[in-house]
Amino acid sequence: MLRSAAAEKKAWDPVVIDVRDQTSVADYFVICEGETDRQVRAIADGMVQAAKERDRRPLAVDGYSDAGWILLDFDSVLAHVFLPGERSYYDLESLWAPAAKRRKRAASA
Repeated sequence: MLRSAAAEKKAWDPVVIDVRDQTSVADYFVICEGETDRQVRAIADGMVQAAKERDRRPLAVDGYSDAGWILLDFDSVLAHVFLPGERSYYDLESLWAPAAKRRKRAASA
């Protein structure tokens, strides 16, 4: 649901990472990026709206005013919406899904 909501707002490279075996904080991370702070906010708003349509609301939203990295906490799912520079800098995919990241790099080589 959140990944498709992000895609509807033209999010770049949306990924879902299963983190159930790695942390108790969440079951899944949804990670994507937008080209501008306005688009990052629109993606986050689209995710919140999609959740509301299913009677869910985020427990917390952080980073909305800055919009370099917006974190939406949906309890079992954490959605991370980045600007490209922040996504590259924090590189959550490498931290939480290192095997998937290595496969992605090998495929592009």
